[in-house]
Amino acid sequence: MWYGLYNVLLILGFPVVLGMLLIKKRCRAGLSQRMGWVVPCREASDEKIFWIHAVSLGEVSAIVPFVSAFRRRYPGIRIVVSTVTETGREAVERCLAGMATHCFVPLDYPWIVRRFIESLRPMGFCVVETELWPNLLRALGRRGIPSIIVNGRLSSRSFSRYQWIRPFMRHVLATVSLGLLQSRRDERRFVELGAAPARMHSTGNMKFDLTMEGGQTGQGAIERSALGLLEDEGLIVAGSTHPSEEAMLLESYRAVTREVPGTVLLLAPRHIERSDGLARTIRQCGFPVMRRSALRTNGYRAGDVRDAGVPRVILLDTRGELARIYGLAVMAFVGGTLEPVGGHNLLEPAAWGRPVCFGPYTDHCQDIAELFIETGGGIRVRNVRELTDTFLKGMRDHAWASHVGQCARKVIDDNRGVVERNMNLLEQVAGFHRP
Repeated sequence: MWYGLYNVLLILGFPVVLGMLLIKKRCRAGLSQRMGWVVPCREASDEKIFWIHAVSLGEVSAIVPFVSAFRRRYPGIRIVVSTVTETGREAVERCLAGMATHCFVPLDYPWIVRRFIESLRPMGFCVVETELWPNLLRALGRRGIPSIIVNGRLSSRSFSRYQWIRPFMRHVLATVSLGLLQSRRDERRFVELGAAPARMHSTGNMKFDLTMEGGQTGQGAIERSALGLLEDEGLIVAGSTHPSEEAMLLESYRAVTREVPGTVLLLAPRHIERSDGLARTIRQCGFPVMRRSALRTNGYRAGDVRDAGVPRVILLDTRGELARIYGLAVMAFVGGTLEPVGGHNLLEPAAWGRPVCFGPYTDHCQDIAELFIETGGGIRVRNVRELTDTFLKGMRDHAWASHVGQCARKVIDDNRGVVERNMNLLEQVAGFHRP
């Protein structure tokens, strides 16, 4: 009954779904794959394929160490990573080059997923975090293909919504062979929704294992000169920001520059397609804007505003650089936390030993936020005044900022090893055995 109702709603909504795919430019590129008209195929009849689904940039970034470990343990298995967004595709091609191939995930209509699976014939399917597509999981289960949730989580909002359809979720989760979850809270929530307790395991957040030597994936920080920073200038990096947060950050920055001249703010909006609008907002606040894309292309010229000592805002309108730019920060703020979004990646600045500032809305990363606060590596702020006070303290006292940052880094060092735990549990699933 539940699947029948779900599919009726999908069919009735098909014109809307197709219209959205055609209207959104970022979705058109993969339309033929999403619709099942063009599907990835095996390169040989006996080829083994492991299919991983990661929604977008954040999920792709999280699985980099997992994919790397999987390749080392199972070198003969080809990895295919599907995404929903174009930014996810770019992340796969950039972060997983040579390790995985990309495709767009098929729409969850029975005939589309059936054709996709019959063409790909994966030996296993892995979904990152919580992208549960009922028809896809059901079709895989009917063919005896194990489905694994990796780095799984259930936000309070998602959990509340799923509770309304708990009988349906019980059927959906019955198709899951193994759940490798971020926290005990997530494990409890999956079990409450009907998942088999013996299949659910709290192993930790794989983003802890993203931090190799120094910063994320072992890459060094971007050179200060690439951002036009002078030696005596201190940088505040605000990453993955949303509109209302940017207004607060700009107000706070204005107050900081009055007390600590030579402070520069870098804003990295969560969605870079908002860059033009954000640039206008920055100018309306009276600050010159230095766009990273222009700096990368043209560099600085004599007579730039930095030479006159004018406060300025660097706008990060490029992808894939934020994690490395955190390495230049004196203070860092992570967005989606002063606006009720739920929070983004708190671990990226901590990887460089930088203080992690965030707001009260951390449902998506609650356990990590609590760890930072308990160990003194994170600072929770609730408004512009507290944000300003925290920035001022760090910019005036670099020794204090360094101490807080090292506490944040220790949280990462103490919680690594998640990928290895996940790989060991994966071997419990049929077909995954060391060669």
